[in-house]
Amino acid sequence: MRACGKVTAAVGAVAVAAVSAGWPARAAEGGWVLVAHEGFDRPPGVDGAAWRLDPQGPRSPWHVDAFDDDGEAWKKISGPRFQRQLDTLNVFRKRVAFGRKGWLTAEVAAVDKDGDGRPDSRPGVSRASLPGGQKVARISEPSWDAGVLIRPTRPLPRHYRVEMTLRGIDFGGKRHGTFDYNGRHNGYTREPCKTRYPWTFQGAIPGKKRCEYPDVTRENGFYYLTILDYATPAPHGNPGIHFRRKVIMDGYYSDDARWKNAATCNPKTRRMYRTFDGTFNGINALFPRGDRFREAANNNISNEYYAKTACGNASMDERYGPGGKYEGHLTSAEIRPELLPKAAYRFAIERDRTGYTLEMSGPFLHSGQRTLRVHHDFVENGRPIWHYNQTPGEYDGRFDRRLVHKGPAGTYTTQHAWPKGSAYPDSFIIGDPHLNYYEGEAYVDDIRLYVPRNEK
Repeated sequence: MRACGKVTAAVGAVAVAAVSAGWPARAAEGGWVLVAHEGFDRPPGVDGAAWRLDPQGPRSPWHVDAFDDDGEAWKKISGPRFQRQLDTLNVFRKRVAFGRKGWLTAEVAAVDKDGDGRPDSRPGVSRASLPGGQKVARISEPSWDAGVLIRPTRPLPRHYRVEMTLRGIDFGGKRHGTFDYNGRHNGYTREPCKTRYPWTFQGAIPGKKRCEYPDVTRENGFYYLTILDYATPAPHGNPGIHFRRKVIMDGYYSDDARWKNAATCNPKTRRMYRTFDGTFNGINALFPRGDRFREAANNNISNEYYAKTACGNASMDERYGPGGKYEGHLTSAEIRPELLPKAAYRFAIERDRTGYTLEMSGPFLHSGQRTLRVHHDFVENGRPIWHYNQTPGEYDGRFDRRLVHKGPAGTYTTQHAWPKGSAYPDSFIIGDPHLNYYEGEAYVDDIRLYVPRNEK
């Protein structure tokens, strides 16, 4: 997750179920029925597929809205400068369905900056073997100017449980107490000029060339399992996704000074500690708010977040913790990448008739093997989950508002951010949806989709 600017949070009542040892029983035993499963016994066929040039614009198969890579919002707040910067590169893509009846789709994108008609790197999704022969998916992103994710080919049903198993991760964070290992820093190779160009929350930066844009290598991460509000997620410029997330389970590995007062939860003791005193391998379980936006940080292009952990609940626009000593992210727990693939982590999201549940299981730092579950109603204590409604009848328009996005050359106004009569399908993502952030590889297995037994 990318987050900009100063944010704070406030402790609320603990709303976490923590199981002290072992994984929970498979979902089929809890009233869910398995309807789709991918174990990667067969190659997904992604790396051999042809690259396609994204034509951009409303006719592009990857078009979403005004916050697209070439969206109207960026042009309005940046003026012609943004289009000139965009013209210095091309985006090449792959969209490949795989799995039984093609129920999953891999979305792969890479930038061509030198204009030779080919992507500058070779990201992809391939089948790999773990020690012992178990087959998994390898999500490979060898360069920051690319993106790779797995999503469902069709939107998710009204009620569901989706889960995946993580078998390996190398998208940054510390190893053995340092960000510097395997010739990389925070998971990035050491070539210069790894910047946010050309997509920032404020649009094009006046007077800045590509290599003068802010460096990204202090910020790496991975989306373990996240629900977006449109049917066909794919990698895009970093800011766009921040307006499209319903619920989030991700890792964001950054020692930027603005997070120096952020906290991480120890699920065993239910006490917080400074994130900077940990390993920077945390899992964020977040509910984007539909009633608050981060105006000062990024021009209303990102929601505020609400976190629930075993140590308490936190709205990230207020201070939290003992005596209000913390501000910024409240992270749920830290994983231990060095234990993989002998160990594993399972991530799951459930949507039922009342709201969303986020679940993570595995051997967490300081607390050992356990399962953590947090639930948030669609509207809880007046606080809505952003764009929760899949149909118009689930929402009455009460949280609609006008948002003004400002940049160096002007403004763009979203007249209706969440109008009555709107509807937003659920689609999960696993991987990296950012075209100008994150670098590394991960090993994923056992993607499963369940529906309630009485709705099959």
